[in-house]
Amino acid sequence: MMRTKTKRMLPLLAATAMLGTFGASGAALAEGPDTTTLEANLTQLNDSGASGTAWVTVEGNEVHVKLDSSGMLTDSPHAQHIHIGGKNQCPDPSMEGTGADGAIRTMDAAGDYGAVQVSLTNDGDTSPDSALAVDRFPTGDASYERTFEVSDEVAENLRHGDGSAVLHGVDHNGNGTYDGDQMSDLDPSLPSEATDPAACGVLEMGQMEAMPEGGAETGDGTTAGIENSGALLAGGGLLTAAAAGAFALRKRHAQK
Repeated sequence: MMRTKTKRMLPLLAATAMLGTFGASGAALAEGPDTTTLEANLTQLNDSGASGTAWVTVEGNEVHVKLDSSGMLTDSPHAQHIHIGGKNQCPDPSMEGTGADGAIRTMDAAGDYGAVQVSLTNDGDTSPDSALAVDRFPTGDASYERTFEVSDEVAENLRHGDGSAVLHGVDHNGNGTYDGDQMSDLDPSLPSEATDPAACGVLEMGQMEAMPEGGAETGDGTTAGIENSGALLAGGGLLTAAAAGAFALRKRHAQK
């Protein structure tokens, strides 16, 4: 008798076990085994008052980035990049840089976050060649979102959790514009304020509890929405399996 009950319970137990697995790792099921998600909390450098959050999804050579920033200089362009290499860390905010009054310049922290490997431009090229494409970066506080292709090497680095999101542009003297006598260590035609790092955050691997709403078409900055249909369908299928197992068990018990 006990053996018969056990055999009848197997469909329900199997479905319940599958439900438990989905509940514990639903995001992984929805994204697939070849998708890597990363998140970075950006904190200020150079007493900029800037902060932000970056979310990155890597699937093959396709990268989807969403970055929200605040505390940036209003109406001024802010270069933003993914840096890779170095010690894979952000510099100590209190470090003494080579800028005016000890300000941290971009190259002062290169040993920490490495070199620019991805330029988070609004449109067009996203390679290091666009690191200072001032006319194609967001201005002021921004909500940035874009999907684009990266090289095999960059994709592999990101999949291994090597990368930092860095925002640039600091109004050191508080006069509302980029100026000053010291010139940029990246481009001598620009004031250092225009390229000094304002905020940095290390991209850390893990499953995001909630991906921010919205999406972007590959290669441009338009939104197209990221749906969780895969997760919903998978969840619905598991729930249906569990319900079917329970119904079959009740029916057999009633017939007996």
